[in-house]
Amino acid sequence: MHPSVMDALLCVNKDHAVGYGDDPWTAEAGKKIKEVFSPAYCEPLFVFNGTGSNAVALQLVTRPYHLIICAETAHIYVDECGSPARMTGCQIRPVATPDGKLTPELVRPYLKNFGEPHHSQPGAIYISQCTELGTVYTSAEVKALTELAHAHGMYVHMDGARLANACVALNCGLKEITVDCGVDVLSFGGTKNGLMLGESVLIFRPELAKEAAYIRKQSAQLSSKMRYLSCQFTAYLKDDLWKKNATHANAMARKLYDVLHTLPEVRFTQKMESNQLFLTLPRTVIDELLKSYFFYFWNEAANEIRLVTSFDTTEEDIDAFLATLTAVMKRT
Repeated sequence: MHPSVMDALLCVNKDHAVGYGDDPWTAEAGKKIKEVFSPAYCEPLFVFNGTGSNAVALQLVTRPYHLIICAETAHIYVDECGSPARMTGCQIRPVATPDGKLTPELVRPYLKNFGEPHHSQPGAIYISQCTELGTVYTSAEVKALTELAHAHGMYVHMDGARLANACVALNCGLKEITVDCGVDVLSFGGTKNGLMLGESVLIFRPELAKEAAYIRKQSAQLSSKMRYLSCQFTAYLKDDLWKKNATHANAMARKLYDVLHTLPEVRFTQKMESNQLFLTLPRTVIDELLKSYFFYFWNEAANEIRLVTSFDTTEEDIDAFLATLTAVMKRT
């Protein structure tokens, strides 16, 4: 956790407060979110975690007879134990992509069977910003997808678990890559950028908010002690803490990349655009590194791993990792 977030939690941990969001801290957080994203209309729903935020958001924009289109690497398809499919009742249609990003050309083949009762009806497009492969959608790319979806009466849900890192990579604000691009509902996350827990589902269309309170409760995402979730977002948005944290994380990833890409044993499998690096190394090297560092295999059969930097990664951390890697390569 970032110290400012911890301070915010300590500040609200005084006396008693009305539960379930009827407290001044939740009101303050909601006001701040609306100022940043959309003073015109923005309804925030604070929830416990990323999987919960995705499940709630997708229930808002679909009915069980709908089809949700996403990249084959999408978090809702690969990493959430089927929760979004179970909670929505929808069929989730994965689309193969080279970089984790959907395009209108990739989506169009699945925009069919409208009005045909034998088939699931295309209802929503799900995208991640940043993607699960560390790549970033530009504003033009997001707009192209939202325009396509809206032309077919569909909604777009953006999973913004790493939204801050994408904004820093694009040198844009939170509103510019979401509301201004036509995104209908956003999972606004911060646990990957300094928060302790919690996310906020941001609804940008009034018609989607009508059932939101009931869907959140039924999804087991309504916190009785709401202030401990909401106050973190006030701290996160104050003085652009989100941006400072993500800027540092991205810079540390760049520092790591600048050395790794010069090594002949390293092959990058995705463009370096945020704070995630996807690369291959000889398996003997990976096994030795795992004795000192924890990281995930992305594709173990291909010896592909993922390295991620964070808001508190230091230059010393990077130097130590590179020194260990150099020593391991000399031994193997």
